[in-house]
Amino acid sequence: MDIAVDSGLRELVSRARRTRGTPFASVYYDSSHTTEDATKVLELTWRELADDLRTQGADPETITALEDAVWAAPYPVGPGGRGMIASGGQVLVDRALGEPPERSVARWSTLPYLVPLVAHAPPTVPHVVATVDKIGAEVTGIDNSGEVAYRHPVLGSEHPVHEAGSNAGLPRRHDREHVQETVRQNIHLVADDITKVADAVGAELIVLSGEVQGRRWLRDALPDRLHDQIVDVGDGGRIQAEYGDALEQEVNTLVAERERQRTAARADQFRAELAQGVDGLGVQGLSSVCAALREANVAALLIGADDDQRVYTGADPIELATDPEVLEELGLSVVDQDRADEALPLAALAVGADLVVVGDEVALQDGFGVLRRYRGGSHADRGA
Repeated sequence: MDIAVDSGLRELVSRARRTRGTPFASVYYDSSHTTEDATKVLELTWRELADDLRTQGADPETITALEDAVWAAPYPVGPGGRGMIASGGQVLVDRALGEPPERSVARWSTLPYLVPLVAHAPPTVPHVVATVDKIGAEVTGIDNSGEVAYRHPVLGSEHPVHEAGSNAGLPRRHDREHVQETVRQNIHLVADDITKVADAVGAELIVLSGEVQGRRWLRDALPDRLHDQIVDVGDGGRIQAEYGDALEQEVNTLVAERERQRTAARADQFRAELAQGVDGLGVQGLSSVCAALREANVAALLIGADDDQRVYTGADPIELATDPEVLEELGLSVVDQDRADEALPLAALAVGADLVVVGDEVALQDGFGVLRRYRGGSHADRGA
């Protein structure tokens, strides 16, 4: 799973900078509502999570804020999960997960725990969905946070878009040419709108549904640079093929597949860059990853193993090293020794890098690797 920095996660980084030393509660749980006793199950799940947080020393205000958020959240349709991060009596991140986590998690620690948020996040491939006929289209644009950024109709001229009968009083050829010109203008109007929405959301996928002939004309009218993103689904006209449950399910399947392809491409790129040795953009292992993060030379952080490794950290999220003397020689004070699976993802967000959970798809040294933005810089902490 691949997740980019969004406003909510940027605020989390800012909070960590402003309140260094103030602990965070990170909670992940199965919120599925698929059985008659789902509410009772959730009550038991939350009770266990809250007890776990209390045992770890979480303050009552933060636990209360989380509890309020648990019961305020809408039930998912089918299986689902939820991830929340809170601090100082305030819920900072509250998100539906695309799938339930394998186990419930409750952490009270000096840094937020983000790995499950990435691993189980709903696919967030920016995309456009258009249901089209000869008159116009319904256009929906989804941004890289999974939110609907645009949803509107695009309507051209309604007459004439069908050829008149033999008694209409118009020459057949004139009738056909008039209809074709009207439809052509309508389709170009839709194509212009889709292009603007696709550019605005950075679309990696454009789904065309609706009238078959209209889709063919629309594909031809869209710029060549967008053709690789276009996928056709379903049939019927704009009114008959509104963005309902059936179309949404097809779109979700396409988006999930594009997400898998994107993550696989990152993994392939990392392997290829790693194979180039010191001349490549790929590095792995805690010490090398920490060095790249300190230099803000990270385009993507790859996360494999999720275990209890530790790194030394300073006041800012990117101040981290496997050896405390590395920070001291840079004139930085060591504030704490934190879990790597908390410190490294937060540092990656701080430098604007993407987070990519590859699991066991890539055998990463120490469970972490990075794709750097540029060649050069330190490869590892001294003495690591």
